[in-house]
Amino acid sequence: MFFELRQYRIKDGRMDEWVAFMEKEIIPFQVAKGMVVVGSFEGEEEEDLYIWIRRFEDEAERVALYKAVYEDPHWLEELSPRVGDIMDRERIVVTRMLPTSRSVTH
Repeated sequence: MFFELRQYRIKDGRMDEWVAFMEKEIIPFQVAKGMVVVGSFEGEEEEDLYIWIRRFEDEAERVALYKAVYEDPHWLEELSPRVGDIMDRERIVVTRMLPTSRSVTH
């Protein structure tokens, strides 16, 4: 199993809009496709920082879930255009993480 920590930079003054969009539309859509979302967070000291964590059993599952989510017409036609309007896509940082033996997520 591995985790994906995704860090986004949200355009000025739009964090509340982004969080609502994630919680009401993006996360439910992705979960319905099988994605496991471990948590989502706002930066405490950085007003434009949004972080979320997803879990995958293995690389094959990640590939299948990416395909199911990001090639779906609803994502392509409805959600993705709105993402680019609110978030700075050029500043996305994705970190893949493996839990250590002492991690409660292991």
